[in-house]
Amino acid sequence: MLSQMQRLSFEAEGRYASDEELRFIPEFLKTYELRLQTYQKLQVIESTVIQQVHEKMKAKDPGFFQSGNRDLTAKCKRDAQLTWRASAAALLINDHDTLREQLLIWYQTVSKAVGSQRACGSAYVVMQDVIQQHLTPQQVSFLSPILEMTRSLLSD
Repeated sequence: MLSQMQRLSFEAEGRYASDEELRFIPEFLKTYELRLQTYQKLQVIESTVIQQVHEKMKAKDPGFFQSGNRDLTAKCKRDAQLTWRASAAALLINDHDTLREQLLIWYQTVSKAVGSQRACGSAYVVMQDVIQQHLTPQQVSFLSPILEMTRSLLSD
């Protein structure tokens, strides 16, 4: 929404926006209440979802959160929490572009530098499964594309 508003402001400078250019606003308003409810639900279930993803990843591969002798569990949970919260904000305001440009592109560079693309890809696939247990299908339909974008950008 914010990216669209900025684009509209730039493109319509000095003139009135056309009906076509304004079409995204009523569409956004139609879904706002459900987006707000989903955002609030994401806040409530954050730690549960992250813990369940962690447990499933560890069950698949007990050394998943290890790098040599280093335990990366806390770092991985912190990174998951950061992307979860940014995803929730993107969902609320329906602005995937800002999430991609302000967080995920940076995080993509970091994941490549530390070689965690495989782990990120796997974790976000598992997260897609875990959210099914906590959200309604309509709520999942708002969050799922954001998680898929995240998985796509952060994996190999």
